[in-house]
Amino acid sequence: MTDLPAAIDRVLPSVRADLEDLIRIPSVSADPARVADVQRSAEATAALFEAEGFEVRIVRAGAGAPAVIAKKPAPDGKPTVLLYAHHDVQPTGNVEEWTSEPFVPTERGDRLYARGAADDKAGIAAHLAAVRAFGNDLPVGVTVFVEGEEEIGSPTLLQLLDEYADELTADAIVIADSGNWAIGQPALTVSLRGLVDCYVEVRTLNHAVHSGLFGGAVPDALTALCRLLSTLHDDKGDVAVDGLHASRAAELDYPEDRFRAESSVLDQVKLIGSGSLVDRLWTRPAIAVLAIDAPRVADASNTLVPVARAKVSLRVAPGDDANKAMQALRNHLEQNAPWGAQVTVTEGDIGQPCSINARGAAYDAARSAFASAWGVEPVDTGMGGSIPFIAEFQQTFPNAAVLVTGVEDPDTRAHGIDEGLHLEEFAKVCLAEATLLQNLGS
Repeated sequence: MTDLPAAIDRVLPSVRADLEDLIRIPSVSADPARVADVQRSAEATAALFEAEGFEVRIVRAGAGAPAVIAKKPAPDGKPTVLLYAHHDVQPTGNVEEWTSEPFVPTERGDRLYARGAADDKAGIAAHLAAVRAFGNDLPVGVTVFVEGEEEIGSPTLLQLLDEYADELTADAIVIADSGNWAIGQPALTVSLRGLVDCYVEVRTLNHAVHSGLFGGAVPDALTALCRLLSTLHDDKGDVAVDGLHASRAAELDYPEDRFRAESSVLDQVKLIGSGSLVDRLWTRPAIAVLAIDAPRVADASNTLVPVARAKVSLRVAPGDDANKAMQALRNHLEQNAPWGAQVTVTEGDIGQPCSINARGAAYDAARSAFASAWGVEPVDTGMGGSIPFIAEFQQTFPNAAVLVTGVEDPDTRAHGIDEGLHLEEFAKVCLAEATLLQNLGS
């Protein structure tokens, strides 16, 4: 049997170098100018697994982004494990706000900073470390599936899963796109909220008019929009949209002082909502106003604004249906128009929530692997964020155990400025995944 701690220690330097090479490719799937970089990222990912003796090809569905499928067959009588990650990344935001260049991997303290350092090129690297640790003696069959459009909602993933179902069928699916409960505390993610968003436009005038001549009798659209948006929550901050599902999360304590530190909420700001923190974050709906289109302050004149628009995001609780939740949000916005304002709702993205029954041999193998790598028992957690494609994996492969793991921690800052990978935790993630493969093959 392979001495996995020693094997991981041996391969980590080369895996780190490969990770840094992937990071340097600005594979921003949301940017049309980066199409060539997304292709280059897929090719670089394919080359890494081809070098490990995998049969590799780059595929796509229609006009979708390139995905990588790499396969090594199972030894006789052994299961096959699908290892998922994605090679595309989020845009950087304002580059000037980064402490170091976002596509130049930079180590500071205990972290490696760069866009994609954690989300999700470290997921690719963890898979690479696990298979590299075994060399030519993998204890199970392994299929690596790395998509290239997760950060734009995986628009062609379901088509890919349908077209390549025979190649991707597995006994267990490891999705390395989540995180752990804390530094030193591993977790299995067993529920995720879904996501719907929409654009709500409020119009009160055919055109702008003088605020002195007409103000006081004619409502401006921006004020009307603000009043409409304020109806989305009650005075406690709980979501006030009828028809949305909510449930209870696991009995896991999340101290408020820790949450405040991790969320960076200002000291004087009160937390919103009722129930435990994990209920509010994992198993209840949440609504946020993401953006407003209205005149810039610098361009403002003494006129009543005729039309204003906002983007509204709704996180859908596990157990609810995202399409039903979208309709509930639409109904609320249309039925609460202030002062008879004209309200137009345009639907945006829809992603289903999911719940995972994390019981059975594969989950036992995962918990044992985590305990071995970290020296403490893992906890089951929810995720307030959304990974809609997990529901698509469950739909396409209903007999597979789906294990949602990851390299992130509460201070990873995925999608944000100064995204960073905790290097010591990453080493444990790699060891845990290798141990999981060994456990599944035993």
